[in-house]
This record gives sequence, C-alpha cells and structure tokens, in this order.
Amino acid sequence: MPLYELVCISRAALSQSAMAGLLKRSAETVLDRGGAVRGFVNMGRDQTLPYRMRRHMEYHTTGTYWLMHYYANPKTSGVLMSQLKLDPRVIRCNVVKVSDKLNEMVATSESIVTF
Repeated sequence: MPLYELVCISRAALSQSAMAGLLKRSAETVLDRGGAVRGFVNMGRDQTLPYRMRRHMEYHTTGTYWLMHYYANPKTSGVLMSQLKLDPRVIRCNVVKVSDKLNEMVATSESIVTF
C-alpha cells in the first residue's frame, strides 16, 4: 500500500472536542477500509490563511492546519476526500502520494540482510 499525506485546513474556531471528532472520523475512514494511520501533525491553530477562502457559503480568513500520514489503497483516498469536502468543519483538503512502497522511504545499506 502506498503512503499518503492528507493536508487539511479546518475552521479556526473549532472546540477541542470538535477537532478531535474530525481527526477521529478521518482515521476511522482509513481504518475501516483496511488502511493504517501512521500519525497526525498539528501545523498550527488559528493561523491567517494566505487569502480569503470560501467554503460552505462562508468566507474564512483564519484556519487550523493539520496533516495525517496513512497507508491505504487509492480508492480509500477518494472516499476520504469526498467525506472531508462535505464536512462543514473543513475549509480545504488535499491528498499527496508520498511513496509507493516502504522500501523507498527507508534507506537500506548493503550490510542489512532482508528475508
């Protein structure tokens, strides 16, 4: 399974429980379809957006940036994007394919024996 990175901007004024619910829902979407979540990264709360963004009939000037790294098949990424685009807590999101295989991410030396 390839490694993907979900880059997401959510609403700035979300409570901690609402943000936790958003992260949990994203992780459950991947896990329910046979994927594995590697981790989350908080890139900063209530940051000014580079430009005014419109989503769900509202304009946003601040947002919370976060990342999710996960292993999944390509169909799972499509389902995850569809769910997040409909979620009113999300302003923008995008999925980036980081690598095809785990071996491409980890540099191995010739002295290591693989089985």
